[in-house]
Amino acid sequence: MPEGHTIHRLAAEHRKRYAGTAVRLSSPQGRFAAGAARCDGRVLERTDAYGKHLFHAYGDDWIHVHLGLYGTFVTTELANGDGPPEPVGQVRLRMVGADAYSDLRGPAACTLLTAAEKTAITARLGPDPLRRDADPARAYKRLTRSRAPIAQLLMDQSVLAGVGNVYRAEVLYRAGMDPYRPGRDLSEAEWLELWSDLVGLMKAGVRTGRITTLRPEHRKRLPTKPQPGDGRYVYRRTGEPCRICGTPVRTAELAARNLYWCPTCQPG
Repeated sequence: MPEGHTIHRLAAEHRKRYAGTAVRLSSPQGRFAAGAARCDGRVLERTDAYGKHLFHAYGDDWIHVHLGLYGTFVTTELANGDGPPEPVGQVRLRMVGADAYSDLRGPAACTLLTAAEKTAITARLGPDPLRRDADPARAYKRLTRSRAPIAQLLMDQSVLAGVGNVYRAEVLYRAGMDPYRPGRDLSEAEWLELWSDLVGLMKAGVRTGRITTLRPEHRKRLPTKPQPGDGRYVYRRTGEPCRICGTPVRTAELAARNLYWCPTCQPG
């Protein structure tokens, strides 16, 4: 599932490409036909990202997209004033601007909302580390009320918005923290250190479009030709030696998701 940095990148890309101009909207698949028709030809006033939720504002109407596990939103430039080609596959929403078009496929949600409905969605979410209005104290308040493992709480979107499995595993490794440690056992200082690291890692993800979590001194140890996943400490490295201590990386299921950690560097 795309994590929060991907959604913020999409919001920025769509803002740059389409905001302030009239956008042609359609639903070639037909499942969003009414919503697309309502906003077709109107000016995209702004875009917004909150956690894993993407929003486009057309006057008082908001198009809400959640990519879920399989969704993609791909932008392609138009050459020489040509129109976009015929849609390929199940395109839920197509946006067409003056020099580019974007196709949405396979989202978990693509709906038309009022401003009040948008507010209701974001009100259910915890703070998003990529937003300027984020309050880490609000997340800490939720953490300290729970006996659940910190690894589970970091993935709970009502506690913290936008963090997925990769950031969860990597930030806990970087902190040397046992993923099964109860949330209520974290000190405020420990939480603020985790939060600060998440903010830095996720902002880097927005800039580069990928999740790279190795500290500079550890990147030097990578092979000349890095393989996928080489920029991470533990995520999807089950059984491979920890980059720091050599202990095999462990995996277990937690709340229906795979958890990765080093039992030596993250002692219980």
